[in-house]
Amino acid sequence: MPVCANYRGAVSSVRHQPHRPAAQRGTTPAYDVVTLTVALLLTATVVDLTLSDRPGLLFDLAFVSLCVAAALTVRVEDLFDVGVLPPLALLLVVVLLAISDPGSVARPTDGVVQATVTGLSGHALALALGYAACLGLLATRRSVLERTAER
Repeated sequence: MPVCANYRGAVSSVRHQPHRPAAQRGTTPAYDVVTLTVALLLTATVVDLTLSDRPGLLFDLAFVSLCVAAALTVRVEDLFDVGVLPPLALLLVVVLLAISDPGSVARPTDGVVQATVTGLSGHALALALGYAACLGLLATRRSVLERTAER
């Protein structure tokens, strides 16, 4: 173990970890990533609904950020699970809102199916950006890992 002196002259040991590419740094199992992502997305929904009557920009930004975070933190063996997470997570939130408060995602008189479709279409840009970012990061991680394995 390398030993270095700190500013007071005392000797302390420092454990150096080998440099790993960003693609190899994700160590969290998919179950944990999915659970935390959905929980944080639901929290962002509640916060946004507290501030306004509909999920808006705060919800969309949280969704895209969570998609990126999920793609970066999941372990390599579980890339597929996070690859299908963004549309399913958004669908879950919109369906829950369509059931509990249709007026938050559509007209108050709309049924569950119509409110779900309207809610999904209202957040289509966030879904496209979040999904593209997630899939792009996962593809990049996989590509880097394959190149690293060839060496």
